Amino acid sequence: MAQINSSIPTPQVNSKKTVVFAVLFLLIAAAGLAYVKWIPYYNKSILASTSHSIGLSILGDKPNLPAASWHSAWAYALTYFIAVWKAALLGILLGSLLQVLLPTNWLLKVLGKTSFGSTAVAGLAALPGMMCTCCAAPMAVGLRKKNVSVGASLAFWLGNPTINPATLIFMTFVLSWKFTLLRLLFGVVLTFGVSYLANRFAPEVKPVDIDQIIEKSEKEASGSFTSKWIKSIGSMILYIVPAYVLSVLLMGAVRVWLFPHISEAAANSLITVIGFAIAGMLFVIPTAAEIPIIQTFMSLGLGGGPAAALLITLPSISLPSLIIVARSFPKKVLFFVAGSVVVFGILSGIAGMFIL
Repeated sequence: MAQINSSIPTPQVNSKKTVVFAVLFLLIAAAGLAYVKWIPYYNKSILASTSHSIGLSILGDKPNLPAASWHSAWAYALTYFIAVWKAALLGILLGSLLQVLLPTNWLLKVLGKTSFGSTAVAGLAALPGMMCTCCAAPMAVGLRKKNVSVGASLAFWLGNPTINPATLIFMTFVLSWKFTLLRLLFGVVLTFGVSYLANRFAPEVKPVDIDQIIEKSEKEASGSFTSKWIKSIGSMILYIVPAYVLSVLLMGAVRVWLFPHISEAAANSLITVIGFAIAGMLFVIPTAAEIPIIQTFMSLGLGGGPAAALLITLPSISLPSLIIVARSFPKKVLFFVAGSVVVFGILSGIAGMFIL
């Protein structure tokens, strides 16, 4: 009787290994988020409720005074990276680990379709993350490398900053419930609506392709966990970090032009709303930094309209985050997302002109 080759893993062994890897990913994610996000944000929520502030604006008390220079770029980049480096490292870590720990068949069966259901699940999965757009971008890249649909990947990416529950709590205490309502309304439409519609700008994927992709990925899944993870995180760091640093420096250098001095007459005008909507879409900030920025701008005379535009566009995406995900999404999709963020920022600004 022929002996069974013990070196060939049985389906039962593979199934146990898959569950162990998935649980390991969830434990790492929970521990990282607890340290970087959940505990600090709990403390910050108490600060917001008692002092009606979560700190100084990252642009400073007089954000339009610094001249455009590389000194200004370096100063802003340094302040920004001090604020986000832990979350950025966690984002890269989780973006690489999900490629080697989470089973392709699980992800594709839940998030691999272009249906609204896949988009909705991914958007809801973003709620615990509470990452800024740049820190969530590596995870969106990781999802796309696992062949998760465009809509689901976008919903996870956009959902992290726009419907961040901690930011909504801070906003209610520091600004007002009207800001929170505007943010929640447009954030939900961006996360679930725009992401779902973005599937139409991606190459059409037939339902049978999911099974083919699963079968192909299982055949290609060779090598040890360590070698696969090193390859995954290495490629991420090689591409993401240089582009990230340079684009943040660029934003720091041009911020004086993105947020120029506004006269009293133009403080609540439509042209200012449009200008700030575009500037907010391009500029990069840490999580919840839009709140002290808006608070400071309004104390200097900015109207409710431009402030409401920044409320939507500042956190949603940025030029650095677009550069990070540029290789993972079709260009038409990214132009559609960027345009949608600006349009919703303008609509929020128009609403803000009358209700704030």
